[in-house]
Amino acid sequence: MNKSQMINFNDIKCVRLESGRYTALIAYELGSNCIRLRDNVNEIDFLRFDEDNTHEILAASAEVWGFPTLYLPNRFADGVLTVSDGVYNLPVNAADCNCHLHGFLHKRAHKVAEQGADNNCAWVKTEYIYDDKDEFYRYFPVSFHVEYTYTLSECGLEQTIRFTNLSTKMLPMTLCAHTAMKSPFVDGAKESDIRITVPIGKKCELNERCLPTERLKGLVMYDIEYRTGNKCPVLQNISNDMYTAEGKIKLDGGHGALRGVMAEDLGSGKKICYEVSEEYKFWIIWNDGGFKGYFCPEPMTAMIDAPNLSLPNEVTGYCEIKPGEKYETHQRFFSFV
Repeated sequence: MNKSQMINFNDIKCVRLESGRYTALIAYELGSNCIRLRDNVNEIDFLRFDEDNTHEILAASAEVWGFPTLYLPNRFADGVLTVSDGVYNLPVNAADCNCHLHGFLHKRAHKVAEQGADNNCAWVKTEYIYDDKDEFYRYFPVSFHVEYTYTLSECGLEQTIRFTNLSTKMLPMTLCAHTAMKSPFVDGAKESDIRITVPIGKKCELNERCLPTERLKGLVMYDIEYRTGNKCPVLQNISNDMYTAEGKIKLDGGHGALRGVMAEDLGSGKKICYEVSEEYKFWIIWNDGGFKGYFCPEPMTAMIDAPNLSLPNEVTGYCEIKPGEKYETHQRFFSFV
């Protein structure tokens, strides 16, 4: 039976979705973050999760647990955000590189707009209205409405995000999921057995401030390990490997092709797949030093600092949403053996 229930998990207000072998916890007051996704049959935890986590713990480090959505993501040099109809000066909150980092949306308390379950799936829709009531508005006065729809079924967990521009100004669009995958993701497995496959094209060169130099480079053997599925994403330091997304991964067993990332546990042969829609044009791989029990394959719709670069939007992925118009992206997680 499929279920969608409001629960309190360690003082975290959540909607628990249950369908088939999957269970998901959506912490709507923590930026609509999916703080847990589990395949109970195959004993797989997709996302970094701890049974002892509280609202306070997650709020203090919202970027590195579960499946947070970042808007405005990554780094804006010197806090400057250049849009076609204006320039905004965002607070510099990353002193090491003198940048604004990761925006605000993942730190806001969203509301449940709708939830339910039927014979096919369980779902929840959340929303947040960004306007002059938000403390960030003094830096970025462009109002919008954002909706998250999570659907859990035998096909896994699907997420749809929809932005609507409520202002009279252009809404800059650059979006990122700071997806924290658990390591190891199979109960009782070894971290050294994890391999990931990422369909990448060119490497985006970054400078010492972790900002693009605007050079797209060919791949060397280190990079090709992502393509061939030979990269262990933990037990070594991976610090912001940034690439263009290119192509798909062919899956075994009649599962088709995947536009996204696949992680495999070599010991058991169990795999998890992370599929993204075409709006996500880049990947950053990061693992916080490599020894903290998680790794982050981060899909991005645009390059770091994209609005401020001299490269054309066709290259950077940056776009703007006109007043009254909408923008939508999709992601999905599923497992197979």
